[in-house]
Amino acid sequence: MSISYDPQHMKLSVLTAALQELTPREKRDPDPDLAIEEWLQFSADMNCPYIQLAAALHPSESDIPAEAMLDPVANTLDLRQPFNAERAKRVQAAMHSTGVGLSDLAYFDNMLVADRGNREKKKEFMLRVFDAAVMMGTDAVCGFVGRNPDLSMDQNLEMFEAEFIPLLKEAKARGLTYRVEQCPMPGWNTTDLWHNNIAYAPGPWIALHRICEKHGVGDQFRIHYDPSHAVLMGQDTRSMFQYLKDEGYNFLIAGFHVKGQVTDAKGISAWGWGGQSMERGDWINGQPSNNPADHLNAWKKQVATCEHELPGTAKHDPLAYLQNRTVDWLDHQLAARELLDIDVANTYLVVEHEYPPARIQDKAQLGPLLQASIDFCRAIDESAAAMYAIQQKLLPELGIPVQGFGREPYRS
Repeated sequence: MSISYDPQHMKLSVLTAALQELTPREKRDPDPDLAIEEWLQFSADMNCPYIQLAAALHPSESDIPAEAMLDPVANTLDLRQPFNAERAKRVQAAMHSTGVGLSDLAYFDNMLVADRGNREKKKEFMLRVFDAAVMMGTDAVCGFVGRNPDLSMDQNLEMFEAEFIPLLKEAKARGLTYRVEQCPMPGWNTTDLWHNNIAYAPGPWIALHRICEKHGVGDQFRIHYDPSHAVLMGQDTRSMFQYLKDEGYNFLIAGFHVKGQVTDAKGISAWGWGGQSMERGDWINGQPSNNPADHLNAWKKQVATCEHELPGTAKHDPLAYLQNRTVDWLDHQLAARELLDIDVANTYLVVEHEYPPARIQDKAQLGPLLQASIDFCRAIDESAAAMYAIQQKLLPELGIPVQGFGREPYRS
């Protein structure tokens, strides 16, 4: 009897917000697509075969000042002017010459923002992102749903149906999938609200997907899972994936961000899982500060208890893994293979860099660090692929039992 060994590896990509200023603004503002060309080459230099191309409202058009953002966005894809065939040809030529492709496009914004004018501006911009995705030959866009902070969660479900379903219909018309990242965005405003993106966990994903199914766009709504946000909310990846499988929704996750979160046990002791709830500095004299830089303090709802990890920068800590206080990357990749309904070989693993001390805006300094993190992610995925093949295929075919029990879901 002969048996075959065929490990399935995910496709590595990197979000271009990892280095927002790779191309200085004085160069890229008059020549927007230069930023894409230089990022494609940067990715090739790091031996990363794909990029997740970040789009954002230009700083001159955004409703959120850069100084109020915990993780500044990148408009590597500049859409002040709509994308067109000439621009697409230039980008495709750069992809061909570098050998680097697109995993998807990304535009992370609050699509349910309370102000109607801002909401319409974001919707129009998202449609430009959709059109650019089609012209560049990718089939997915990644982003948030968001939340109207003036409304209850149930009212936001109604708003999702009224405002977001039309966007998904536009995605369907273009043959696109919209993949939602689940960050709760606690610091998005100066209220005491913690969940400012209603698509923050499996329960809400299922509720939103049911609305999508009712309107014929269920296939357009998928999740771009990021384990850092699970840690932030006291969840563990394996249990979340198991829950989706138990409920019959393990098809919902269709892509991954590779970004960790390291919990500060002292911060948890001080504030609990909701983060700093008072005396943050975002309110002055009994009202939200007029200084946008002060609004950054609203993120103490998160950073008082947790800090983002660039994969590989946090020390290996088995106890932290067991307490769900940092990401167990190997089990993350194993659980994805064991519990999710995915085509592993055609699933993207997108490295995202938001580790604050290492947000270096210098290619020569950041490049080696980012490449090392990408290599770490590749090695972890290869290890998981080998373990999965051994335990799920090779040993069963040989009639040999698998040893031990491994990590189990729902344990407390």
